[in-house]
Amino acid sequence: MKKNLREKLFELADEEYRKFSSALLPDTETLIGVRMPALRSLAREIAENDWRAFMTAYDSRYFEEFMLQGMVLGYVKADIEELLAYVAEFVPKISCWSVCDSFCAGLKWTQNHKSRVWEFLQPYFAESGEYEVRFGVVMLMDYYLEEEYTDQVLQRLDQVGHQGYYVKMAVAWTLATAYVRMRPQILAYFQKASLDDFTYNKALQKIIESRRVDPLDKVMIRQMKRGQGRGKSRSATMQRGGRKE
Repeated sequence: MKKNLREKLFELADEEYRKFSSALLPDTETLIGVRMPALRSLAREIAENDWRAFMTAYDSRYFEEFMLQGMVLGYVKADIEELLAYVAEFVPKISCWSVCDSFCAGLKWTQNHKSRVWEFLQPYFAESGEYEVRFGVVMLMDYYLEEEYTDQVLQRLDQVGHQGYYVKMAVAWTLATAYVRMRPQILAYFQKASLDDFTYNKALQKIIESRRVDPLDKVMIRQMKRGQGRGKSRSATMQRGGRKE
């Protein structure tokens, strides 16, 4: 299966798309250049066949192969505990924000197991790996920005201590998304948040950039920006390449 699948991926490669994707993913040197609709089609096909062998025995080397493994887990039908076991095995393989975020977005079965998945996610916020922590944060954004979990989500975000760029950006992105859905709670949170300056100001920036936020709100949000001398770290320390979030 490994040889046939890899050959199929190279047959589906689009050189122009590979070049375009490489510009967005400068740390990814293993891009083949397969477009997402084709990957989704392959993932569905694998999910309907021997997906367990693909998850455990397939030797993924290319970006698209890791993406496929993440996608497959979103399409298969299995017991929640078995699914989470495979998720736990896959998360340490994530080495790119794109794989992380697509993987999270595909785990829609979380909607039917909110309590169990919440419990499963908690250890990830204390991990040392940047993408393991980002996985936990993005899962909160995708599935837990609702009234029942508001306080728990904000508490968890405020406690994220990982200094990785992609973790901080995920926290900022999650807070900006939450602002659109629960404005009063997020405004109150910002008054007491212990976020470092970079994450705090990035969250405000993302709110300002949102088309779903009232212009008058944006004026108010601009006035909330912290000065460079406050907080735990300066935004200048975060200047590095990678995703322009």
